[in-house]
Amino acid sequence: MRRAERMTGLILLFLVMSSGLVAGAQVPQDNDHTLQAMRDEMNRAKTRLELKIPNIDRPVRPYYVEYRLLDLEVREVVAEYGTILSSTHTRNRFMDVESRVGGYKLDSSNFVSDDGFRGFIGPTGSVGIDRDYDSLRQDLWIATDQAFKEAVETYSRKQAYLSSLARQSDIDDFAKAEPVQLIEPLETPDWTGRNWDQEARETSATLRAFSEIHESRVTYYLVYATEYLLTSEGTEIRQNRHFAGIEAGLGTFAADGVPLNHFYATYATQPAGLPGVETVRKGLNVAGTELMALRAAPPAQDYTGPVFFEARAAASIVAQVLGPAVNGARPPISFSPVMEQMLGNLGGKSDWVGRLGARVLPSGVTAVDDPGAKDFHGTPLIGGYAVDDEGVRAEKVTLVESGNFKGELMSRRPGPDSSQSNGHGRAAFLNDAKPTMSNLFFSSAETVSAADLKKKFLDSCRAEKLNYCLVVREMDNPALSLLHQEDFSELLASYGGGAGAGDRLPLVVYRIYPDTGREEMIRGSRIVGLNSRALRNVAGIGNDSFVFNYMQSQINGFAGTALGAFGSAQSGLPASVVAPSLLFEELEVRGARGEAKRLPLLPPPPMSPAK
Repeated sequence: MRRAERMTGLILLFLVMSSGLVAGAQVPQDNDHTLQAMRDEMNRAKTRLELKIPNIDRPVRPYYVEYRLLDLEVREVVAEYGTILSSTHTRNRFMDVESRVGGYKLDSSNFVSDDGFRGFIGPTGSVGIDRDYDSLRQDLWIATDQAFKEAVETYSRKQAYLSSLARQSDIDDFAKAEPVQLIEPLETPDWTGRNWDQEARETSATLRAFSEIHESRVTYYLVYATEYLLTSEGTEIRQNRHFAGIEAGLGTFAADGVPLNHFYATYATQPAGLPGVETVRKGLNVAGTELMALRAAPPAQDYTGPVFFEARAAASIVAQVLGPAVNGARPPISFSPVMEQMLGNLGGKSDWVGRLGARVLPSGVTAVDDPGAKDFHGTPLIGGYAVDDEGVRAEKVTLVESGNFKGELMSRRPGPDSSQSNGHGRAAFLNDAKPTMSNLFFSSAETVSAADLKKKFLDSCRAEKLNYCLVVREMDNPALSLLHQEDFSELLASYGGGAGAGDRLPLVVYRIYPDTGREEMIRGSRIVGLNSRALRNVAGIGNDSFVFNYMQSQINGFAGTALGAFGSAQSGLPASVVAPSLLFEELEVRGARGEAKRLPLLPPPPMSPAK
């Protein structure tokens, strides 16, 4: 049950999320003995667990112990061109134990020693699915023992390192929180009576109409989960989670051999909320049609000038830029300054930290994160929850008001600007909880219609006497559009380092010629320098807010960074961003990306149309 075993469950990373109604605390009237086993073993750990260390007067005891357990039931159906590739229905239970030694001011957590990452979280492993009392107590006993011993060792190393520093941080390691009791009735999975295999066949068959698509995958993810949390502070939680998504990746080659990709994604808070076959077919048809247009489109050229983001693309940009900016996280302490700087660059510290009260966005802009929101003008939002993954009740947080920075998203790890959690410590599959967005509303008191904003855009093009300007209609998500890990790794090797500085990947981009209004699709561009500073100086904001439901990646190194918006249902947390179209006066766009590869020697075989 070592920490490394967590990676074997990567396919389930997205299972600890979605919305759930808060029920009053009650004693469960069922055959679920999970909480009782957790309580009994917790009592032993609190009263009897100790370790005697030579030359120390008193034995060491944990000041905080946390048990987390996930009971997961998952259906996954993968199809291509009307045929099923795989269809699975599984049930698993996973536990995680965290033990902290020291105290809230200074403890064993958040330290990277010369042995690598240690002390972030305790042992993780699988447990029996029968909710058996004795079996679970046995697993918790040995996991608690291991977590405590690791915490003691890490605390000793951390103290030794800190004693060598001339100046130590005065920020606490862990924030106190009011205990929460939330016991919901066990939920029976409702698969809605729909034939998911058949739906996957019918929707994926839509892409048979595009013979030049070399490869495609349509995947249905349907999840029901029960989440348990018990802490030595008195928090006891059993709550239901449910989530569903349909994701598709499409791949082809341009005539010059450059690979091209597209994607389709839709999400819901439960399987019954997923769109039906005809709606998904329409979405896949749009993606396929645009991919075929990209095949025929000319490569992008270097460009500097006005860029207009239509609402769908603008919401994705807001997610990418504000995701790392509004979190109040601070990186772990590291024995190596280089390692500490790397962890900070990976999203451990926001550029806005220390700037409370300063103007960070246009003067009329307000940004609010609201985990309690269910919809926006009737369109469902998927990022909601009642209690976060650290057992803290979710709070609505005003992040930016009239352009000024007012607050940050906080977990129980205090930061320079705030010492308390506001219920935004989120994680997937027992990962470390980090401050993460839920439902973000980006709005402005100074807006114009989308038509007027586009007119302003064209006027700017004419004023600068440019032959054409660029309109972005959709941003890429390579975690979905790229079907092979090696392609994703290759992209990150060339792109990942610039993501924090504002490199962005548009997918559907058009040149628009201001004299005639003619539009021409281009392929393969990359935007440079679109960061929070560029967003502060945005030239215009529309009144056409769009709901962008997406997955925030929880892969180590991605969570909380600019790469965090590149998530999938297998490795992410659900979130929603509501934002309107945006106009930037000047952005730098670089020309075609992607290296040519050898094309197939033969043309594609004929394929009968979908029935």
